[in-house]
Formats: sequence, structure tokens, C-alpha cells
Amino acid sequence: MRKLLLLVVALVASLSVVAAECMIIPKPVSYEPQKGKCVLSPKTAIYVAEKSLVRPATIFCSQVEAEKGLQLAVVEGAAPAKGAVALSIDKSLGKEEYSLQIAKSGVVVKGGSEQGVFYGLQSLRQVVFNAKGKGGKATLPCMVVKDKPHFAYRGGMLDVCRYFFSVDEVKKFIDILAMHKMNRFHWHLTEDQGWRIEIKKYPNLTKVGSMRKETLVGLQTKNNRKFDGKPYGGFYTQDEVREIVRYASERYIDVIPEIDMPGHMVAALASYPELGCTKGPYEVRTKWGISRDILCAGRESTFEFVEGVLAEVLELFPSKYIHIGGDEAPKHRWKACPECQKRIQEEGLKDEHELQSYFTHRVEKFLAKHGRRLIGWDEILEGGVSKTATVMAWRGAQRGVKAAQLGNEVIMTPRHYCYLDYCQTSDHDANNEPICAAGNGKRFQLPIRKVYSFDPYDQLTPEQRKSIIGVQGNMWTEYVPNFDHVQYMVMPRIAALAEVGWTYENRNYDDFARRLHLLRKLYDKCGYKYAPYFFNGIE
Repeated sequence: MRKLLLLVVALVASLSVVAAECMIIPKPVSYEPQKGKCVLSPKTAIYVAEKSLVRPATIFCSQVEAEKGLQLAVVEGAAPAKGAVALSIDKSLGKEEYSLQIAKSGVVVKGGSEQGVFYGLQSLRQVVFNAKGKGGKATLPCMVVKDKPHFAYRGGMLDVCRYFFSVDEVKKFIDILAMHKMNRFHWHLTEDQGWRIEIKKYPNLTKVGSMRKETLVGLQTKNNRKFDGKPYGGFYTQDEVREIVRYASERYIDVIPEIDMPGHMVAALASYPELGCTKGPYEVRTKWGISRDILCAGRESTFEFVEGVLAEVLELFPSKYIHIGGDEAPKHRWKACPECQKRIQEEGLKDEHELQSYFTHRVEKFLAKHGRRLIGWDEILEGGVSKTATVMAWRGAQRGVKAAQLGNEVIMTPRHYCYLDYCQTSDHDANNEPICAAGNGKRFQLPIRKVYSFDPYDQLTPEQRKSIIGVQGNMWTEYVPNFDHVQYMVMPRIAALAEVGWTYENRNYDDFARRLHLLRKLYDKCGYKYAPYFFNGIE
């Protein structure tokens, strides 16, 4: 009997410890469990000390009502001493910093800005969802959370060019980023396989460039020549772009557009053949990979086109950063083009790599004149790049190291840690994974444990670390034809990358795994179509 009593006591003690453990992803900087419980009910109101906090409070209310059945009202003004959720701005905190205190008397969320309060509410959202309670009530464990992100830039990229996604689907992607406290949405809008943004000055970009005649079926290999024979296309009107930018802004996410140049421009060349060195004919690309056809850097008309496109892009996107790609631009056409060779000679350039650097510098000057900063993939380092350009390192962390050594701002997104189109298990065939990114006929692998192990500071000195402004996960869609599949590839790996970007220090994979099982329940409630492998014990 005594042994049974001791066993029961030990079990109760262990359950209380589990209940006191942090349940938030990404993991907060500081989490202190407190004694007692706090009950939220339909009688509980959210009081906002500043009118600007009505928006994050309203979003939070809609989330907890849908996810927990808890109906809360938003009230402007000072909160009573007991029985309320009180929101306020505390200027002593950083912009994205927040504190969350759950006590018997109520809940207090403070942030250094509206954004900080929003993040505090996203943490509270997870606590509320996992709380006990029925009939529209939630019994929360008392706690004190003090939190702020490690990296300023925490991004997710969606490629809508290989396959197109609706406005509502893009918004859902933004919701996923917001849930994980990501603050940048990198929107890959132009490609060889489709131009997806309306540019009024150049109507053929969407009239011609947004549609391909067919699409490759299956994994791309040298011998695969199978196509579906079905026209495929789509694009976003400028009003739809504004709607998405506004939606993201309401969730404190900056939308960074990518207009890839001078390579990956076949859809533009098909629309305006005079932009290419050979002047065509061109057609929107129907298979994946890299095309030798790129924008002609020898003609002034090319730069007139680029600036005309970017002028409209700048009106649509208030983001500080504009991404111009710069990746995978073969130099074959430039080497054979008299106008490009003339440009090299007249500008005193060494070779075609320096010609691309010249191209990039001209675009950067245009953006700088309009108060914006250029981001490019790490190929922009080749041939020289200005110190004011931001480098997105994708071909390996060493590219980011090189950029940091040069003093450039760096966003770390090495493909072996951050490419979410890679397979999610070490044995994708045995685990019946759907088709995913590959090279030379071999599919690439990126299990969630490897994502979590990513160290953006690897190989960098303390001084060079200052150049690393953040991390990003990339969702390329060559083999991802619908949005259910996008979610499947993104989640739950985006949670691991979010914790790398937000928490960085004091990470523990086993603890993360425990919290991820709790987050999975919220995924289920939201109807997200995540991959099951991690939850089934498969890595």
C-alpha cells in the first residue's frame, strides 16, 4: 500500500512538472512557471491601453474563438485590477520584445511596439489552446515569460512561379509564418516558367509570360521527356498584390518581392523578345532547371525595362528590401553577344562575371535612389558587389561567411538546412514520401532534426557575426503543384527554423520535440496539412 501511495505521489508530481513546462514555440528567452491558475471566460475582456493595439487584439480574439471556442471582447481603456487581459506598449522594451504575465488576477501582455504585443499574444494563443477548459472557458497555468528574437530577419519564401497559388492560399502561408513569429515573406514572383505580377507598362508580361503551354511530368532527368500537354498559368493583379501586402502588414510581416534578373527571365523574354541577346524566338519554359537565355546586358533598352518594372513594384511594396535574384545566370549568350562584349570593353570590365556585377550595381543605384536596399542570391558576390547589398547565402554557409568577411549584410539560407522542398526523411522511398527536389536523378534530404541543428554563425568570428541579420526557409515548387502539398513540405520543419531564428541560444532538440507535439494539435485545429513523419517517429 505504501509503495502504491508513493507511486501515485510521484505520478502527480511528474504531471505537475509537465504542466509547468514551457509549451511555446519558438522557445522564449525566459519562462518561469508560477503557482496558481487563471481562468478566461466569455466574461473576460481584452483591454487595450493604446488604440493601435485593437488590431492585434482583434486577430487574437478571432484565433482563440476558432481554436478554443473562447469568445473575448476588445475594450479600449485601462484594465480593471482583476479578471482581464491587459495589453499595453512599454517603450523600455525592444520593438519585437514582449513580456507575458499570467496570474490568478488576470493576464498582462506588454510589448515594445504593436509588433511586440502581437508576438506576446501569439505565445498566449498557444497557452490558451493547450489549456484545460470546456464551455468556452480556458484555465491557464500561471507564468511569467520575457522574450525577444535573436535575429532581426526571420523569413519564409514561397515560389509561386513554377506553380501558382491563389490569394487566399498566399494569405494562409502568411498565417503560418505569423504563427511561428516570422517577420518576412519573400515572394518569388518571376521565373522562366511564369511571370506572376501585373506590370501595367508591360502588359505582355502577364498576357504572354504568365502562361506556359504544358508542364514536365515527374522527376526531371536527362531522359524524361514526358509532359502533361495542358496549358498552365496565373498571375496577381496589382489590386491583389496590395491586398496581400496589407494582410501581411496586419500580422507584422514585411513582403519582399523578388523579380529575378538577369537570369530566370525566359517568361519575360517570351513576352518581349528584344530583351534577349538573340532576340528569340522564346517560349515560356515548360521544364525546370537553368536556361542559357537571359536578359541582354549590352542594351540600354534592357535597363529601361528593368527600371520600368521596378518602378511599379516599388509602388506596390513598401518593404525596405527588394530582391533581384541574380542567381543561375549562364554567360553563354553574353560571350557571343556583340553588344554585351562592347559593354564590357567600354566599361573596362574584366569578363562576363564583372558584367553581371555592373548590371547589379546599376539596379542597386536605381533602388537606392528610391530609398530601398537590394537583396540578391549569393551569386551576386561573383565579379564584385557593393557593401550596401544584402546577400542571401543559399549554395552553402561558406558563401555567407565570405559575404560577412566582406562586410555585407547576410541572410543565411543554405539549401542543406533551409530548402523546404527537400525530402523530409533519410529514407524517402521506404517512407513513401511524395516527389521532392532532386539533382542528377537523386532526391535531396532534409530531416527536421537537421533543420534544428542549423547554426547561422558557424565558422564566423564574433565581429563577422554582426553581419548575419537573419535566416530564411525557402519553399520552391517545381514538384509541389498544390497548396496542400506546400503545407505538407513546410510543416513542421518551419517550426524548427523559427526556433533557430528566434531562440538560437539554449536550444534543445528533445525539448523542442516535446513542444512540437503540442503545436501539432494546433496545426490540426487550423486544418493544416503537415507532414506526419516526425510525429510517427520517423526521421
